Amino acid sequence: MKLANPDLLKFQNYIDGAWRAAERTMAVCDPASGELLGNVADGTAADAEAAVAAATAALPEWRRRTAGERAATLKRWYQLIVENSEDLARILTLEQGKPLAEAQGEILYGASFIEWFAEECRRAYGQTIPTHNPAMRLSTIRQPVGVVSCITPWNFPNAMITRKAAPALAAGCTVVIKPAQETPLSALALCQLADEAGLPKGTLNVVTGSDAAGIGRVLTQDPRVAKFTFTGSTPVGKLLMAQCASTVKKMSMELGGNAPFIVFDDADMDTAVKACMATKFRNAGQVCVATNRIYVHQAVHDEFVEKLRSEVAALKIGHGTEAGVNMGPMIFRRAVERVQNLVQDAVASGARIELGGEQLPNGENYFAPTLLTGVTDAMRIATEENFGPVAAVQKFTDEADVIRRANATPYGLAAYVMSENIRRANRVVEALEYGMVACNTGVFSTTVAPFGGNKESGIGREGGVEGMAEFYETKYCCFGA
Repeated sequence: MKLANPDLLKFQNYIDGAWRAAERTMAVCDPASGELLGNVADGTAADAEAAVAAATAALPEWRRRTAGERAATLKRWYQLIVENSEDLARILTLEQGKPLAEAQGEILYGASFIEWFAEECRRAYGQTIPTHNPAMRLSTIRQPVGVVSCITPWNFPNAMITRKAAPALAAGCTVVIKPAQETPLSALALCQLADEAGLPKGTLNVVTGSDAAGIGRVLTQDPRVAKFTFTGSTPVGKLLMAQCASTVKKMSMELGGNAPFIVFDDADMDTAVKACMATKFRNAGQVCVATNRIYVHQAVHDEFVEKLRSEVAALKIGHGTEAGVNMGPMIFRRAVERVQNLVQDAVASGARIELGGEQLPNGENYFAPTLLTGVTDAMRIATEENFGPVAAVQKFTDEADVIRRANATPYGLAAYVMSENIRRANRVVEALEYGMVACNTGVFSTTVAPFGGNKESGIGREGGVEGMAEFYETKYCCFGA
């Protein structure tokens, strides 16, 4: 892998400010070509324990630093990421598969969390509370929660780290991260730049490894860890929540979704199709907030489907580093097989393939961007998160009914509404039981707003003022006479 800054390619764990080898290694491969990118440390529970010990030792000094001092270090980290964004994007594309332009967007998006939280930590205000007793003085202060452990996913291997680590570090916490074993290189590159930025040893630690269960038990059950944050599937999230209960940790969970995309008959069709493409086929559909169920009013169904078919057919599929490619492979073979099974189940139940529906000859991890019509709520593709490049379209006729159908899921992460009627848009946005609702757009994630879901899509928020609050404890102070 040729990089302008070869120092960004690291293959060892980063613990207590040092690069540490493990007894074993694990292969990291390009999902587009199958090419070996390198062998990375296959860390163990013992490595995770060493990382927690390092974070615990570093905590007193880091939390004592002023907000301005912490902010200055984080700003240097942010600047180094921006300066090395092209190399970081190339690393991301090669280990994850998304097109280079998308990868570059993720790097800058991820960096924006570091910049924003570096500024936000200066505003950790407490309160002076009007007293109930003239002889007493009451106030609150905010203090860092302590050591924070994180498990991050493979679909956004840069931004999901910075969205967790930046507010934690800004608040005065220290951090231990286990990145996905498919995409460890992005995490290790971030550590290299954090080291160059002057982040003190032990404040940021990364343990890579295939023993997800063993490392996960340390990060969720070690009493020295005060907060645990996870992005991933709901079943795994539930297991990790149960493990955190043994020490009553503070938790943030960003879990699975089943996003509805509702197109009313008063929607602008070009806007709706553009938004659908953005939310459905970005990163080959491997996005937690990706559209999963597309509800289109019967009056505009055929027009919408025809316009969407044209856009899907125009997608260029290939290796993410190739010019003009706007959809790459899926992350691994079993993801392709799962999507294929969902499509086959839908067809067997009466759905129609308008486009795609099969694996591509580009490589074993490629699946054709697919458009299905005739989908019903009873099909697996409507009840399960497909996490792939499949647009599944259903019809509706009644506003109240489509709201009911959209809400009829245990998930509540993101939803989308397409309507030019402002009164209808407001009604529907407020009625949808989701943590995030976008109207007339397919892209809504931003540093300055809270990201998170309701119901079985998680607890807590990342980003915005709410995301900063997740890493503080509020202490009530009472002074007597």
